[in-house]
Amino acid sequence: MIHDAHSVSNRRAPVIAALDAGTYYHHRTFHTPELAAYIDRVIYLPELDDAALEGCDALIVSCRINPELLVAQRARLARFLAAGKTLVAMGETGSHRWLDGVRWTDCEVNFWWWKTPGADPGLRLAAPDHSLFRYLTLADVTWHQHGTYAPPPGAVSLVDKVGAGSVLYEDRCSTAGRLIVTSLDPMYHHGSYFMPATSRFLRGFLPWLKDSTPAA
Repeated sequence: MIHDAHSVSNRRAPVIAALDAGTYYHHRTFHTPELAAYIDRVIYLPELDDAALEGCDALIVSCRINPELLVAQRARLARFLAAGKTLVAMGETGSHRWLDGVRWTDCEVNFWWWKTPGADPGLRLAAPDHSLFRYLTLADVTWHQHGTYAPPPGAVSLVDKVGAGSVLYEDRCSTAGRLIVTSLDPMYHHGSYFMPATSRFLRGFLPWLKDSTPAA
């Protein structure tokens, strides 16, 4: 099931696709008008094949997809990157299990840190001059974390957790494409009507992804 949302302009814009695992939070994300405007194709995960990815410039592996289903697609996702495309691995997808070179460390999750006045969850912009932060602020990327990454050589951490590692990084070195990996799970919380920062994240991240992805 593939839904093309937008017509092609005279100068072809990049085609951004996202995987849909059939969850309520994916449904709400893909049907929020201000977000859907930046997602050109929604691909139902059981129907992901080479034909579904034809013409796509970026693929978002949406939050909280069962990693076992993604392990089965490991070779196809690697080919997508090898073709010079952009792949976004959102949080709670077990990206270290289906992407080469991704190093992950679990952490204890403090869901309620924000209830303590003056609490600092330890997140910092690691590359404040990066183009992403023309679209997002530190507050927009700040909620609880499920773990951190150790970015590979040459990759750029965009958001760090002090003393732990990266929660969002961009890797243009490990493959011919661009890999964006995060432990943040904004679609889940946006789709659950919980945690306003996650909706703000999507309102900034998706336009940035559209603007920063070259069309083939």
